[in-house]
Amino acid sequence: MAALAGVGIKTVSRVINNEANVSAPMRERVQHAVVALNFQPNQGAGALRRSDQRTRTLGLLLDAVDNPFSASVNRAVEGAASGRGTAVFAASFHDDPAVERSIIDAFTRRRVDGLILTTISADHRYLQVELEQGTPVVFIDRPPVGLAADAVLTDNYEAAAAAARHLLLYGHRRIAHLADELVISTSRERRRAFADEMAAAGQAPTHVDDLSSEAIAEAAVRELMTLADPPTAIFASQNLITVGALRALHSLGLQHSVALVGFDDLLLADLVDPAVTVVAQDPTRMGTVAAERVFARLEGDTSPAATVVVPSQLVVRGSGEIPPPPD
Repeated sequence: MAALAGVGIKTVSRVINNEANVSAPMRERVQHAVVALNFQPNQGAGALRRSDQRTRTLGLLLDAVDNPFSASVNRAVEGAASGRGTAVFAASFHDDPAVERSIIDAFTRRRVDGLILTTISADHRYLQVELEQGTPVVFIDRPPVGLAADAVLTDNYEAAAAAARHLLLYGHRRIAHLADELVISTSRERRRAFADEMAAAGQAPTHVDDLSSEAIAEAAVRELMTLADPPTAIFASQNLITVGALRALHSLGLQHSVALVGFDDLLLADLVDPAVTVVAQDPTRMGTVAAERVFARLEGDTSPAATVVVPSQLVVRGSGEIPPPPD
């Protein structure tokens, strides 16, 4: 490439790495050579020569990249990173702590510049060495345990409490809470908030826990509806659980009789009948803020670890406003 451009190797390196002290004509000649040769720089090798030792990559760990919430986080992180010439390696661990560790090890072996992590393990002190070596670590959606690190979260307790209060406000007393697996910290927080709001209203909470898929959630709702006193309302505290609950209510013809509030928004939630009321997190904002925290750390921010809480919103659409049947 240097021969084609008629410049020295150091000049080529300066242009490719967007360094200063290269004249406009020389920069243009190198750029023409890059296009002519379809050159793709080796970021790993380049990091060994660059003064900042960066690989221009981030590691992003998500529960499941096909989950709509995770997909939105992924897109937001990629959007923030691409503007800084950084690629994102994204991987799913499906709430398996062994897979979590394996993927993070793979990221660090590839010398990613920073880590953005959703995790399931109960102790994150194994990441202390990465922090000490200068790798920014930002937790997203779920907080770190045993480690002082940046985090970007929703106030899951308050969001779930708002959902419970909403159903109570509309007169419901037999409300079923459908929970994700309780090994997940956010699931436990949402469950605790629901129980507290029900207790404050003098009602006994109904919990169906550890619903790990749409199909299991659908079966759980079908079973609930066979009870002598079935619930008149449902709080589905995870998006795929909401989908399972929707399938059950529609197949039973109860979608206009049983109120439903979901946690996390759904694609086409406003187009079903009735449209689905949800407590919506803002995964796009969460992903953007997490990426910004990583880049701030890379650029020299040494302030103490901080937690950013991104607000949620109760989106009223109809399903959560169905009143209970008259006594």
